[in-house]
Amino acid sequence: MRVRLVTTYLLLLLLVLAALEVPLALSIAGRDTQRLVADRLADVTRFATLAEPALRAGETGPLQAELQRYDEVYGIAAFVVDQDANPMVSSRDGLTVGSADSAVRRQVLRALEGGEASDDGTIWPWRLDPFVVAVPVGRGGEVIGAVVTISPIGRRVASVRTAWSVLAGGGLVVLFAGIVAAWSLARWTLRPVAELDAAAHELGAGDYAARVPAADGPPELRRLGSAFNDMAATVADSLERQRAFVSHASHQLRNPLTALRLRVEDLGVDLTEPQAVEGHRLALEEAERLGDVLDSLLTLARAERGSYDLADVDAGEVAWARVVAWQPVAAKRDITLRYVRPPHPLRVRAVTTALDQALDALIDNAVKFSGAGGTVTVRPAADAGGVAVHVLDTGPGLTAQQRELATERFWRAPDAQNVDGSGLGLPIVAVLVEASAGRLDLLPNEPTGLHAKVWLPSP
Repeated sequence: MRVRLVTTYLLLLLLVLAALEVPLALSIAGRDTQRLVADRLADVTRFATLAEPALRAGETGPLQAELQRYDEVYGIAAFVVDQDANPMVSSRDGLTVGSADSAVRRQVLRALEGGEASDDGTIWPWRLDPFVVAVPVGRGGEVIGAVVTISPIGRRVASVRTAWSVLAGGGLVVLFAGIVAAWSLARWTLRPVAELDAAAHELGAGDYAARVPAADGPPELRRLGSAFNDMAATVADSLERQRAFVSHASHQLRNPLTALRLRVEDLGVDLTEPQAVEGHRLALEEAERLGDVLDSLLTLARAERGSYDLADVDAGEVAWARVVAWQPVAAKRDITLRYVRPPHPLRVRAVTTALDQALDALIDNAVKFSGAGGTVTVRPAADAGGVAVHVLDTGPGLTAQQRELATERFWRAPDAQNVDGSGLGLPIVAVLVEASAGRLDLLPNEPTGLHAKVWLPSP
């Protein structure tokens, strides 16, 4: 955006420079041309006055001496022709109409036709042809000859070229100054926009302390920066209040829930009827489930606070440790829990214990839904600049729509409503993985089941 803004400024500056310097350059060339024309017309008019009696009397000696002296002093060739364009007097030997170029012949013919001829060109910096001026000789409309001067224009061309060079140099200086000024102005104007863009990305990435300095730039952008800071503060405060409420509520509910569970357990001592014993067992299960929900809420609240410590860990060793820890649970449910060891260590950089908690949640779900006789496979592998830990099960799996909803809080699959769980396991995994700059992908497993893939970056 800065380049486009500077380009716009420079285009406007170039148009202004062109509007000022082009007419001035043309004026300089035209002014020098008019001065040269005026000087030469004065000279040839004087020679025409001297040539008339000389041509009528046939005494051209004094006239030739004048022309030669003029050529010696000024270096300007001159000659006189009669009404038939025959050379009569010349300041140089061999200077005739026939030996001259087409421009000289054209001017001579115009003069003999009775017109006060002059060179019809302008002295441009690139001009090489000499400057030709011719006037008729005679009076009362009678033309008896013409006087012609051929002036070298090297010095005049050099003068115009110098003037144009000064103009071009001044234009370049102004253009360079304009580039510096435009770049500085664009930087001053767009710096708040860049800072606002960076702060918005940081805020979107979870850094709710991101703010923009609102004391720089145009007034409109300063107001926008202040409004953004107010909005970010409001959002951060609202989220912090929400997380604090969840955390405090979970803490406050834990003690009454523990006391309630103990009282329910004490009630079971005096129960003898089978129906009462079964109701007592269900009440204890619900109390335990409620305790799991509170623990998950606490974990989720801590994970979303945004203050993380990153650590470098061996993903293979962490996965192996979690497989060993879950082997008794899998064996109790008649499920084969397999681990595919990678050929070399796989280091990842992630939030402390993020991979442990993620694998606990994924293995728990896989074991829970695979059913007796099922298989759960945990396989770490290098993948695209990082490490992917695959957890594959042979359970019923999820549909594409269900996989999209699985990371939403408290979501449960329609056929899993009666299965123990809080619906917070995958949301916690997603939060921890995203905080580690990784990603969680839920894919179908072939021929049946779910393929959960946790990708984390290498150190």
